[in-house]
Amino acid sequence: MNEIAPDKMPVGSHDNMNVSFTKHTIQLQAGDLIYAFTDGFADQFGGPKNKKFRYKQLEKLLLDNSHLPMNEQKEILNRSFDNWKGKCEQVDDVLVIGIRI
Repeated sequence: MNEIAPDKMPVGSHDNMNVSFTKHTIQLQAGDLIYAFTDGFADQFGGPKNKKFRYKQLEKLLLDNSHLPMNEQKEILNRSFDNWKGKCEQVDDVLVIGIRI
C-alpha cells in the first residue's frame, strides 16, 4: 500500500483560500486499487471501549478485503462501521471511495 499524504486543510472555505492543494501524479496499472476517504470513518467512536476506529484499523480492513469485488468491500465497510459505532452517535460525515483500475 502506498499512501499519499493529504494536505492539512479543509475542502470548503477557510483562512488560507490562496493556498492550493498539492497535485500528485502516479502511474497506475490494471488491477490497482485506489481508495480515498475522509477522516469520518477513522474518527468514529465505538467498539468495546468507546474509542476511535483509527486509521491503522481502516487500513487493515481495506487491505484484508482488497481482493474482493468492490460491491462486497462496500458491504464489509458498511457493516464494520455500523458494528463499531454501535449505539454511539455518528460524529462526522463518512466517505470512502474505492476504484479498481
